[in-house]
Amino acid sequence: MNERRWTTPLLLGVVVVLSMLVGGLVATRSAGHTVAPAAAARADATTLSPIAAFAATPGIADVVDRSKPSAVLITGTNSSGSGLVVDKEGNIVTNYHVVEGQTTLKVTLADGTASVARVLGTDPGTDLAVIKAVFLPEKLVPAKLGDSDLMRPGDAVFAIGSPFDQPFTVTSGIISAIGRTTQSSFTGRSIRDVLQIDAAVNPGNSGGPLFNLDGEVVGINSSIENPSGRFFVGLGFAIPSNAVKRFLPALIAGQEIKHPQLGVSVLALDAVIAGDLGITTERGVYVTTVQPASAAARAGIVASGGVIRGTRTPTKGGDVITSINGQPVMNFRDLARAIDTADVGSAVRIVVERNGQQLTLSATLQPWDMTAR
Repeated sequence: MNERRWTTPLLLGVVVVLSMLVGGLVATRSAGHTVAPAAAARADATTLSPIAAFAATPGIADVVDRSKPSAVLITGTNSSGSGLVVDKEGNIVTNYHVVEGQTTLKVTLADGTASVARVLGTDPGTDLAVIKAVFLPEKLVPAKLGDSDLMRPGDAVFAIGSPFDQPFTVTSGIISAIGRTTQSSFTGRSIRDVLQIDAAVNPGNSGGPLFNLDGEVVGINSSIENPSGRFFVGLGFAIPSNAVKRFLPALIAGQEIKHPQLGVSVLALDAVIAGDLGITTERGVYVTTVQPASAAARAGIVASGGVIRGTRTPTKGGDVITSINGQPVMNFRDLARAIDTADVGSAVRIVVERNGQQLTLSATLQPWDMTAR
C-alpha cells in the first residue's frame, strides 16, 4: 500500500533536465584541532538543532573523508547512479533500477580508478541489487552497515552520490520520519520501514549510501517524492540498512529472493471506526478484502462484504486481526512487519476477532504475486 498520492519516478541518472535544489554539507575545521569521536561530539552539541549540531560537530569533514571511498559511481549504457562497496571482493550494493536493463556497467571509485562490472543478484521487490567489479583489494574500502532500527526523527545524516553527473557530491540533513512505505515500480510490492530524509537527493543519487555521524551506512538512497516532478523538495527515501543486511548474502550468491504475502487489504481501527462498524475491539486491523487463492483465503480469513455505496466506508462482517505469532497487531505497519520478516512457506499463527469471538487461524505464506497488482 502506498500512503502517498504523488511519487516521482525512481532516481535514474538520465532524465529530463531537472532543476536542482542545492543542498551542501556545512563543516568547519580549525588548525591544530583535535578530532573527537562523532558520538562524543554529538553529546557536546545536544542544545543545538540537528542541522546546527551537524555543522558544529568537530571533525565531521573527517568522517566524510573516511566515508567517501566506500561510495562509487555506476555508469550504464544509458544512465548512471551510485553504489556502495560492501567487501574487499568487489561486491557493490546499489538500486535495482540503476542496473535494470543495462548491458554494460562501469564502476568508478572516488580516486578515479575504474572497472567494468557485472550484475550478481537483483531484488526488484526491494529495489536492491549487487554488482561485482574487479579491483585490487587494497583499493577497496568497505562500508560498515549500521542498524537502521536505531535511527530516530531528527538524527543527522549525510548522503554521498552523483546527482546530475556531479560525482561524489555530499549533502546533509536529518531523518524526517521512520517506518515509511514506498512501492516498487517493478512488482507493485510495498517496501517497508523506509527512512524519510530531507538531505538533498536527486537523479544520480540512486543506490548511494546514507551515513550517520559515526560513518555507518543506515540506508540506500532510492527515490524522491515531488508533486511537480521538477526538483527535490525535501522528501527523499532510503531503503533501510537492515533490509540490505538481510538480503545481501542471497544477492551476492545470485539467488532468487522471494517475498512472503498474506493477501489482504486492511483498515487500521480506532474508536471512531470501530464504533461505525459495530466492533467491540478498538485496536487491530479490519480486513476489507482477501485475494482469491491467497494464504489468507486458504486460512479462512473473512473480509467485509465491500464498501457502502457512494463512500469508502467498508461494510460490516470482516475479521479483525489482533496478533500474528504472538505479536500484537495495532496497525498496518505491525501487520506488514510480521509478514515481511517471515519466510515464504512458513506458517504464521493469526488471531482474529469475528463477531465478538476470538479465533486462531494458521496461514502458510505464499510468494508475492506480481500479477495481482
